[in-house]
Amino acid sequence: MVDPSQAARAHDVISFGPFTLLATERLVKKGDKPLQVGGRALDILIALIDRAGEVVSQRDLVGRVWPNINVEEGTLRVHIAGLRKALGDGSDGARYIANIPGRGYSFVAPVTRSTGHLSPPLNGPTEADHRRTLPPRPTHMVGRDEAVAALGEQIVKRRLVSIVGAGGIGKTTVAVAVGHHLSQHFDGAVFFVNLSAITDPELVLTTIGSTLGIMLRTQEPLSSLVAFLENKKLLLILDNCEHVIERTAAMAERVIEATPETRILTTSREALQVNGEYVHLLFPLECPPEDANLNLAEALRYPAAKLFIERAIASGYSAEIPDADVPTVARICRRLDGLAFAIELVASRAGAYGIRGIAELLDHRFKLLWQSRRTALPRHQTLNALIDWSYNLLSDFEKEVLAKLSVFVGEFTLDAACAIISDAESEWSNIADSIVGLVSKSFISTSLVSGRTYYRLLETTREYAAARLDERGETDRMGRRHALTYSELVRRDERIRSTFGRSDLSEYAQHISNVRAALEWSLGNRRDIEVGVQLAVWSAPLFIELSLLEECSRWSERALSMLHEVKEGASHELLLQSAFALSSMFAKGSTDQVRSAIERGLVLAEASNEKQQELQLLTGLHIFLIRTGRIQESLAVAERGREVAKAAQVPAGLVMMETVLGISNHLLGNQAAAQSHLESSLMQAMEVGAFNASFFGFVPPSLAIVPLARTLWLRGLADEAMRTAQKAIDEADSRHHPVALSYALAYGCSVFIWTGEWQRAGALVERLIAYSRQHSLDPHQAVGMALKGELALLGDDLKAGVSLLRTALEALAAIRHNVYSTGYMAALAEGLRKSGDVEGALSVINGAIARADSSGEGIYLPELLRTKARILVSLPRPDREKAMDCLNQALLVAREQSALAWELRSATTLARLLAETGERSDGRQVVAGVYDRFVEGFETIDLRTARQVIRDLL
Repeated sequence: MVDPSQAARAHDVISFGPFTLLATERLVKKGDKPLQVGGRALDILIALIDRAGEVVSQRDLVGRVWPNINVEEGTLRVHIAGLRKALGDGSDGARYIANIPGRGYSFVAPVTRSTGHLSPPLNGPTEADHRRTLPPRPTHMVGRDEAVAALGEQIVKRRLVSIVGAGGIGKTTVAVAVGHHLSQHFDGAVFFVNLSAITDPELVLTTIGSTLGIMLRTQEPLSSLVAFLENKKLLLILDNCEHVIERTAAMAERVIEATPETRILTTSREALQVNGEYVHLLFPLECPPEDANLNLAEALRYPAAKLFIERAIASGYSAEIPDADVPTVARICRRLDGLAFAIELVASRAGAYGIRGIAELLDHRFKLLWQSRRTALPRHQTLNALIDWSYNLLSDFEKEVLAKLSVFVGEFTLDAACAIISDAESEWSNIADSIVGLVSKSFISTSLVSGRTYYRLLETTREYAAARLDERGETDRMGRRHALTYSELVRRDERIRSTFGRSDLSEYAQHISNVRAALEWSLGNRRDIEVGVQLAVWSAPLFIELSLLEECSRWSERALSMLHEVKEGASHELLLQSAFALSSMFAKGSTDQVRSAIERGLVLAEASNEKQQELQLLTGLHIFLIRTGRIQESLAVAERGREVAKAAQVPAGLVMMETVLGISNHLLGNQAAAQSHLESSLMQAMEVGAFNASFFGFVPPSLAIVPLARTLWLRGLADEAMRTAQKAIDEADSRHHPVALSYALAYGCSVFIWTGEWQRAGALVERLIAYSRQHSLDPHQAVGMALKGELALLGDDLKAGVSLLRTALEALAAIRHNVYSTGYMAALAEGLRKSGDVEGALSVINGAIARADSSGEGIYLPELLRTKARILVSLPRPDREKAMDCLNQALLVAREQSALAWELRSATTLARLLAETGERSDGRQVVAGVYDRFVEGFETIDLRTARQVIRDLL
């Protein structure tokens, strides 16, 4: 007797044709009537159904039905014949058990299983039900409506269409939906053949014939099938063809050639590659992008997220999904590559684990083993089983290649794959052929970037393949080969090795995931420190150019801590110190670690006579001093740099030093000198072609344009200043470099605030805040908040303005980014004055003046003095005399600085104050004398205000 636990699952109700088999009750019913079947015949039936679609040898059948008993083959044939007779096998085209000469027997009818003791229908299926085998219409399908409509049109027009895509992508669901979509067109003649149930290609035609309800001739089954289909208008859906692809392809090509009305729709991981075939590639469901900040309603516009959320709710996740969890949902969907089956499977666990719990579990390989619906096909029970199904169809060499490719994270090139898999270039051709084959079988996807093809394993496939690599015991060996390959790639590539920011490396973004993985393997896990240090050195420009500053800082710091364990550590230290200083300062602020790294780098550069690196680090030190508010020291560093550049005869270095001299003078308040240096740097850049040189992340011309725009406004050239500021932003925008663009936005938009272009400035500030947040540029994000506060005050939103400025100043102080802070303090003091907190305003402005005196940042001193004068006259007991002194001092300082714009503001304020004391003529003369020196910018806010004051004082 057959142990039912070894045959049909204990509580399954198995249906085929008009019959129902209840294995545990050892009962077969036709409709609602028991069928008289002998005990041995029933055991044979159970054994064949348990392996439906496979060929079961006579020996296996005898061994299971008559264990430990010697039985002649004739006995088996007698029981098979009796079973066929009981089932009506061969009557009215019904086919259940096929004899495969010389091999055994196979159960060829479609089989469905359900769990539990379900009552069979009172009436048996009709003939139409028996022959129309299309599964029920998908009750809920997300994101595939366009594909279904397009496939419907393609089938009618082209006749043979193949839906090709990765396992779990939803090919079967789409095919079933297409069948229902076209059912009326074919008058209901839509037949669905599940080929996954068979393992022998010889059974393809038999299974199709059984589904159609016809008996095919044993000798010429294909001719028999063609003859039956010759004049029939019907749609034949062949699901899961990849394991019997050759036999299916031959059949489909012959049918399409020989029949005028038959249409065939196939689903497979690879195309049939026959005449007349139209391939419809089914892509993963669209996922929310990585950098999108979406709420729940916005996320539901993406099919992958919609499917996840709907399946989570259906599985018992009753809590309302807050907007805060939407990024987690998006990350899960991307982690699952938008595969419908994987998303449904994982989302069904939301009720048990919660959304964040699922995200944590996905960091392990648990998802490959999670169970699907109990009624699903065996290959759909888990992700692991789903991939197993296709993996087992590969050749041994393809399996080896796929396992070794699992070391890649994200996209990779064919050359990199060949280099990692084998040292022998003679084998590369075979490896390349295998990779192309894996692409055709949907294990690997491809993309075209800048004319070059990149390859990628879907994440679920990669994890599965990694487990196979681990089983081979080659995980560490391949990890080392991977790290060495990418270390060599960045070391040999001249564009990556070029000075920071000199080249546009955006096309190298495809490599960054693998570089990151190689660093983690070698340095993070300390498996090969020497390789890791070298990789950290040469990949630093790549991280910086792609604005992955925090990562660059982290890996540079880690590599520096391990240098003592590496032979060539000293030669690498200079580059690592530079990379650490640059990335840390822009990402985290001006810390003591940054200055130490710069100074250590300068010592190394001088000792090794590396003048280019010395100029890099002097530029970095200048930026550090500017940011920390040590302006006078920055001027000395700029002058030192100019001498180094002259002695070393580095033209681009001279351009950069002229630029930083201009910046120092601009901040010190020497605007005439600043304009001279900045314009000279731009002119020299044109002469020597310094547009591709970069120093500490900046190209000299782009670094010069922003302070030049501010200087031009201060000197009274407002129209030219606005044009220059916009040019600076446009130039930085064209370079697609986050540091350069955020710098241009942060300091260039001040010109638009000063000129009264507040709406334009507001848009730029919002862009700055979003952009700097996106690229983790904390200092510029804080600057953006300060500018937003200034604009709020200008719009009389005093509460918001004061709050934003206080928060921004605290953030800037925490990261020691003090440049221009006195200007933000002046704005805060003015906001407090307007709010009625005059004592607080006086305290803030006195602190700002003291800071300007101690740091040497004299640029805002005239404005600080003017603001203090306005506060003094707003005191409960106004001190007009001190206010006058402040304004006269402001006028004097502004003239000394050649800052005509500040002089006009102070003159306008002084004129009003004089008018209040009856000295209208003197007041008018003060403001008119300054106004008359302007040659442009007459429609900007300060000049319009000055004109109005002059008119009022007539």
